[in-house]
Amino acid sequence: MKIYSIHELSTIAGVSARTLRYYDEISLLKPLYVNEAGYRFYGEEEVLLLQQILFYKERGFDLKEIKQMIYQKDFDIMDALKSHLLALTKQREHVDSLIRTVNQTILQMKGEREMSDLEKFEAFKENLVKENKKKYGEEVRKKYGEEEAKACDQKLLNMSEAEYKRFKNLEEDIKRRLEKAVKTGCRPDGREAEEIVSLHKEWLSMTWKKYTKEAHRGVAEMYVCDERFRMYYDEKEAGCAEFLRDAVKCLA
Repeated sequence: MKIYSIHELSTIAGVSARTLRYYDEISLLKPLYVNEAGYRFYGEEEVLLLQQILFYKERGFDLKEIKQMIYQKDFDIMDALKSHLLALTKQREHVDSLIRTVNQTILQMKGEREMSDLEKFEAFKENLVKENKKKYGEEVRKKYGEEEAKACDQKLLNMSEAEYKRFKNLEEDIKRRLEKAVKTGCRPDGREAEEIVSLHKEWLSMTWKKYTKEAHRGVAEMYVCDERFRMYYDEKEAGCAEFLRDAVKCLA
């Protein structure tokens, strides 16, 4: 079995020895053994774990999340590699789509092809649809059905430049106003809450096949019950998901 010193592993992996020492300190990557002089040495298993750590970092996970994943009892490196391959393939598809959009825009500006405003934003919207499916697709399909989910995706993809800009601005404005409402102690049946509910209704209606008050109340309840939705709204201020749920119950 090949054994690497900390400096040898640092060289082949492209990370600093200081980083490896830090990984040891936080118990993210412990060396195989430390000799009497205090030098760290790494074996095959440590090399594989370091590769996994770097793959997860490339995918945007923080060190705390990586540690939780690679030290789960059922963690399997082959399964992890398959997961990396799938994620990176999707990432490449998105980059390819962005490159295609840039090339097409250049050709349009040179007068060599026609390009609609819809095409200019297609890559961005495709990525948003993919991210939404990854995060919430299963729950949405269970609650509202496959047909409704597909209709939502298609409405998003068909948005014009102005509609897409409005959609994103609404999303940001709703979160900002929710955070302020919770911080300042607004009532969920007050004037500010009413305006937030109105904006949220507009935002939902831009992708929903048909808006109903019952569906609005149902999705607002899901924001509280599902931890991922709750974390999205409570990202900067705890209580935003509950405030929105209560406001929709009172005012939708």
